[in-house]
Amino acid sequence: MKESCPWCTATPDYLRYHNEEWGVPSDDDSIHFEFLVLESAQAGLSWLTILKKREGYRKAFANFNPRNVAAFDEAMINTLKADPSIVRNRLKIATTITNAQYFLTIQQEYGSFARYMWSYFCNTPIQNSWKTMAEVPATSKESDQISKDLKKRGFKFFGSTICYAYLQALGFTNDHLITCPRHQACKKLANDFRPHWLEYQQR
Repeated sequence: MKESCPWCTATPDYLRYHNEEWGVPSDDDSIHFEFLVLESAQAGLSWLTILKKREGYRKAFANFNPRNVAAFDEAMINTLKADPSIVRNRLKIATTITNAQYFLTIQQEYGSFARYMWSYFCNTPIQNSWKTMAEVPATSKESDQISKDLKKRGFKFFGSTICYAYLQALGFTNDHLITCPRHQACKKLANDFRPHWLEYQQR
């Protein structure tokens, strides 16, 4: 009998996230921005901490609307710094706002942020075949390249390790163990995945 990846079995929140979201490929910019916010907030903290505050982040950061977040001002930063439903780190809050601004710049340049990200993968998710958690890397050549480029563009709290966690979450790489039922499920989703901009090119 196959068992879920061991990292997700500690709490129902982890297991639900693992079974429903982790490793599912996406070309939706709203989802990409949400995870950009959440993964950046995670720096130095556990992912479980961020998952528990996810709805707080949704309310605090305009339902993860990058255009709205990009317009937040100093008064909003002070308001958010007093909000216990998110991580009350002033630098992280301010960075979320500036990252939203850079996110919009990439959208304008590439047509979508997701298109920019998937360009590093030729629009095709990577399928790994890890047997144990010890084999799963913390970074990759893609996460190195992306985090380096985003840093040049002004992004913060998105180093290679955080970037790789982002890539795992959004299905750029299938890092479910081969003993996990979700490995095959996400592999099928990856095989069926076709970004919307490729559909547009054929019209």
